Amino acid sequence: MSDKIFIIAEAGVNHNGDMSIAKKLIDEAVKVGADAVKFQTFKADNLVSQTAQKAQYQKNTTDAKESQYTMIKKLELNEKDHKELMTYCDKKKIQFLSTPFDHDSINLLNKMGLKTFKIPSGEITNLPYLRKIGSLKKNVILSTGMANLGEIEGALEVLIKAGTKKENITVLHATTEYPCPISDVNLKAMITIKNAFDIKVGYSDHTPGIEVPIAAAALGASIIEKHFTLDKNMKGPDHKASLEPEELKSMVNAIRNIEKALGHGIKKASDSEIKNISIARKSIVASKDIKKGEPFTKLNITAKRPGNGISPMRWDEVIGREAINNYKKDEQIFK
Repeated sequence: MSDKIFIIAEAGVNHNGDMSIAKKLIDEAVKVGADAVKFQTFKADNLVSQTAQKAQYQKNTTDAKESQYTMIKKLELNEKDHKELMTYCDKKKIQFLSTPFDHDSINLLNKMGLKTFKIPSGEITNLPYLRKIGSLKKNVILSTGMANLGEIEGALEVLIKAGTKKENITVLHATTEYPCPISDVNLKAMITIKNAFDIKVGYSDHTPGIEVPIAAAALGASIIEKHFTLDKNMKGPDHKASLEPEELKSMVNAIRNIEKALGHGIKKASDSEIKNISIARKSIVASKDIKKGEPFTKLNITAKRPGNGISPMRWDEVIGREAINNYKKDEQIFK
């Protein structure tokens, strides 16, 4: 993690269990300039029961008669797959991340040497899971979809007590709906989280477009996460709520521009505007011909561009003084 906004291209399960698609997703994440590409690590047998129902959005995008177990079983990546993708990411010079959904998956990713662990929103109330990740003493990204402040506080206490330093945790505001209605984003909650826990914050976006993550960047998010796919029309639970590569590229470019625009926070003339100071500001000039010895009054002086003479902020110093030279109309008063 650096001072710049860390952009995670969330491939998730949009590889559809196909390694060639997974690698194409990595290629696209690299092309658009994302800092990391993130997958999901799970074993269906450890994650859901055979009879678990799908979420409504999953029913809408996959076979409604199919169980959640059957759906995600087809999306599993094994240990060999994970290592192959991590190696591919290293080759492409992009950070490999994956979200573990069970203890075996945590162990696998830890064995692979991951330095950052992403906790999904659904695990924020899973004490043994949180304790396990906290004990690894790694960087932690905690998603908070569906959670209230009390639940976030509880998760943070578990992680910190287990051994993870608070400064190594970033809390992501999120809304767990796919796609998320704009009216349910509640982006100001990200600021509430930051102020409540004095902690780094970011945003995991599930809205259809790119406006909200850009706004999150402007509000101070240190991490932005966004789902993407090769094609929204592909079969699978998350494709329709994901960005296609060109959209992801637009988002990344916009966030980088916002990042530059946020600047250093010191209010002063920028390098590009210094040359315009004398052009845009004004100086004290004669509003009519003035003879030497004549006093300056509000009737014979005024303020006009350019601003390379006596500043109108010194107006009161000039009023009442006698002219030591003759002045023509519009001539700057220089003494």
